[in-house]
Amino acid sequence: MYLGVSLKTYKGISGTLEYVEALRGVCERAKEAGIVFFIIPDQVSLGVVPRPLAGGALLGAQDCYHEDHGAYTGTVSPANLAELGVGIVEIGHAERRRLFHETDEDVALKSEAAVRNGLIPLVCVGEQTEQTDPMAAARVCIDQVRAVTDRVAGDREVVVAYEPVWAIGRPAPASPEYVVAVVERIKEAYSTRPGGLKVIYGGSAGVGLYGKLAPTLDGLFLGRFGHDPLKVSEILDEAIQLKAKYNM
Repeated sequence: MYLGVSLKTYKGISGTLEYVEALRGVCERAKEAGIVFFIIPDQVSLGVVPRPLAGGALLGAQDCYHEDHGAYTGTVSPANLAELGVGIVEIGHAERRRLFHETDEDVALKSEAAVRNGLIPLVCVGEQTEQTDPMAAARVCIDQVRAVTDRVAGDREVVVAYEPVWAIGRPAPASPEYVVAVVERIKEAYSTRPGGLKVIYGGSAGVGLYGKLAPTLDGLFLGRFGHDPLKVSEILDEAIQLKAKYNM
């Protein structure tokens, strides 16, 4: 089970350090429960966040380039991220696809680079427009994932964050029935992959949602809702109960 949060660029460096310290207890409780917890600060703060994080939580990055080193001004080297102690890297978020015109091929190359450097690729997928048929949404996501799995060896760990683009930032997420149907189809498509495929949900995820998605979903990826440490703690409580209930 995975539980994590991205800070995007909402917090400054001092705010990030305060946030990480406030989550010390969450990190330690997650480890005790066997839950992989990760925190993804902004890229600048990566260099000042204390490492390792409490409880062995994973430090994450919000992006990486597909080359390790070279004349690539303004990019983030996956090799340097690994040297910093980063363990997981978010790739292909809808904002990067929209603002920076990243393609499925870009996401695949970056995922390959992450794996090459011992990082877990957290691959964001999701349909752009609201669908009435979850199977149509699943087909979009499967194609996005396939671009990555065609380049990443089948025995390597890949975590997929399903975030229907139309649900990002909304007060309410997509319906649980819709999300479960989409993710079931994604998992079915990759059921024979040796390394498996973990799928977590990130579209406006908050307290009370995971109970409606487990055990199909392997965790939650929190955005702005997770910027409040108390709310993260509540969601962890829920995740711990569900992990025990479903033996996840």
